[in-house]
Amino acid sequence: MREILDHGFIIKKILIEVGKGHAFHYNSSMKILVMGLPGSGKTYLTERLVPLLNAAWYNADKLREMANDWDFSDEGRRRQSMRMRTFADFEKANGRYVVCDFVCPTKETRANFAADIVIWMDTIKEGRFEDTNKLFENPEQVDFHITEWNEHNHETIAEEIVKRV
Repeated sequence: MREILDHGFIIKKILIEVGKGHAFHYNSSMKILVMGLPGSGKTYLTERLVPLLNAAWYNADKLREMANDWDFSDEGRRRQSMRMRTFADFEKANGRYVVCDFVCPTKETRANFAADIVIWMDTIKEGRFEDTNKLFENPEQVDFHITEWNEHNHETIAEEIVKRV
């Protein structure tokens, strides 16, 4: 089941090119958040979605590794959401689509990131980290609510994003 909410995106000029690899190219920018519990399939979905949108990609684990910041306290999670936002805002300011996959467990961290599109990977009820399970807040508004893994979610999402622009 997929739930889609329209947020009325205003996009400047659109050039869609469907070629080998089925990549879509846009003359615009957008921040896309793929969020959910650890092990829900965020990276799996993102690595398939990114080529379809010709988007930049930032993975939270990779950015934490680059920053050598493994603090998962409330403050550490806030800092990570702002770090992810900084990288995503850079791409968006330079006219690119960007997809960021990270847990983004609270209303505050999602507000900090300020996504244009939110994809919630709601495929598991508990992740492998008890502290994350306890503080995780289900999002109130999402654009795509993924409740099961399949081999077509990324294609469906890419098509819906294209329809919105």
